[in-house]
Amino acid sequence: MARYKRYSYDQMVMIPITLKDQLEPGTLEFTIHELVENKIDLSVFEDRFDNDETGAPAFDPKILLKVILFAYSRGIIGSRQIERACGENILFMALACGFQPDHSTIAHFVSSMQPEIEAIFCNILLVCEELHLLGGTDLSIDGVKLPSNASKEWSGTFKELERKRHKLSLKLQEVLSEHLRQDTLAESDTLRRKKQRKRLLRQVQRLDRFLQSHAPKAGKTRAEIQSNVTDNQSAKMPTSHGVIQGYNAQALVDAKHQIIVHAEAFGSSQDHDNLAPMLEGAKKHMLAIGKGEDYFQGRQLSADSNYHTQANLARCQQAGLDAYIPDPHFRKRDARFVGQQRFKGGISPRQRVKKPKTKPGDRFAMADFRFDERRQAYICPHGKVLRRNAQRHRIRHRVYDIYRARPEDCALCPLRPRCLTKAHTRRRYLVLPRESTPAGLIEEMKAKIDTPLGKQIYARRLAIVEPVFANLRAQKRLDRFTLRTKDKVNVQWMLYALVHNIEKIQRYGRVAQAV
Repeated sequence: MARYKRYSYDQMVMIPITLKDQLEPGTLEFTIHELVENKIDLSVFEDRFDNDETGAPAFDPKILLKVILFAYSRGIIGSRQIERACGENILFMALACGFQPDHSTIAHFVSSMQPEIEAIFCNILLVCEELHLLGGTDLSIDGVKLPSNASKEWSGTFKELERKRHKLSLKLQEVLSEHLRQDTLAESDTLRRKKQRKRLLRQVQRLDRFLQSHAPKAGKTRAEIQSNVTDNQSAKMPTSHGVIQGYNAQALVDAKHQIIVHAEAFGSSQDHDNLAPMLEGAKKHMLAIGKGEDYFQGRQLSADSNYHTQANLARCQQAGLDAYIPDPHFRKRDARFVGQQRFKGGISPRQRVKKPKTKPGDRFAMADFRFDERRQAYICPHGKVLRRNAQRHRIRHRVYDIYRARPEDCALCPLRPRCLTKAHTRRRYLVLPRESTPAGLIEEMKAKIDTPLGKQIYARRLAIVEPVFANLRAQKRLDRFTLRTKDKVNVQWMLYALVHNIEKIQRYGRVAQAV
């Protein structure tokens, strides 16, 4: 018969543990501990408290900040998970010095850090500067779109939200009527209907409050864009994994050791809207650590084609940046990407069905449309009117007037095959160039990107900024924001940027010498 070692859960074991000994030099937890204790000025938190004479003692912000930064480095973002880790994981116990802050304390600390997060971020940047981790010559910017704590099903224009409220109200009335008609329901069924009624009532009241307290959101063209009942500062954003309701998290990265010099989350899916505020934020941080007003003078900045606009190029020129921001069609001019179309859709060029070339005179040209001075409109060859739909519409660096026909005029037109190129096109448009704006910056950027040196400098962007997002998303498991409103989401994004920079200090700096 086999013999086994005896065991008993009734025995007592005394394990002497010194918390400080768990923080071994060279580890990330040791680096976080040393930086928070000796390099980050947390006196900015003292104005929060008024318990010097009365009231219970509060958790030291140093304890909470250490725990949160280490939790984010482990991919733990939920406050309840952080609370559990402080009672189970010896490293969290060591950083928390034996305390176990509850989840509400942790969540409130993170969501209320808006006034202090900038100062903390600058303190870490100053350490990076002291350790010579900032090169200051090459910078690169990019962004990642992440979902937030908001549902895209609660998005829509005000008309769509009012329609949704009307449908929920009808559903609520239907549930109430059904409940009154059936008095002999089982108890379980009655409870289910009560829960359903309460849920519908909450949803209707929620929509009522939102529609009464908010105004429609206007886009760049002054047309109404969709609002969100849960988090109205978030936005619907297209991504490679579908449309999300969230924020566009931007990072400006120094090339030497991939230090993030500025991080900010925006409720705009367009990257080109975020370049100017990102440069302003980075300049503010550089001034805080002792740099001059001319910090960007002569430095290189690389960004992908999503940031390519006339305004952004002018902004970089004004700041003295040597920018490399290609236009969206730069690859078409590059001989290295001649065959890239054969990888799209899994169809080779030989397999694609080529459209027959249109013979001269088959399709109506601009000369076939007559301009009517009295009506200020164009008359098509069939006698229908094309009225002006847009005036001085800017497309890149040119300005156009756009005329269009009515869909019902084009639907049954016998000349439709000669006027419209595709069978499903609803109407005919005329796009007439009106004037050109100065295209000097656009053309200069095209010429600079197309040079061998320009291609080489722009290619380095992948090695500067993309690994930063790979680290945060793959290693830190940042797949969504758990807070709402831009200010709170921005705190979470900057905390992740802090974790990234602290890892660089751990790897390339000497914290023991710095502190």
